[in-house]
Amino acid sequence: CCIAPRITTALPGMPNGKPAGVACVHLDEAFACRLFGSPERPDFCSRFAPETAVCGSSREEALGLLALLDTASL
Repeated sequence: CCIAPRITTALPGMPNGKPAGVACVHLDEAFACRLFGSPERPDFCSRFAPETAVCGSSREEALGLLALLDTASL
C-alpha cells in the first residue's frame, strides 16, 4: 500500500499527498513504513487491511491488484 494507491491527504514530507505508483517517502529499504504506529501516519494507511483478495500472494501481485483498485476508484 506504500506504492500502488494514491493518498489524497497531506502526510509528513508529502504535503500534496502521494500519487498512485509512487513510493511513499516513509517507505524504508525493507518496504516497511517508518510512520507505522505514529500519530503522523495517514488515516488511509491506518485503515488499510491487507488481505489476499487485495494483496494477492506476492509483492508484484499486490502492486498490480492495488493499482487496479486505485484506477477503478477514479
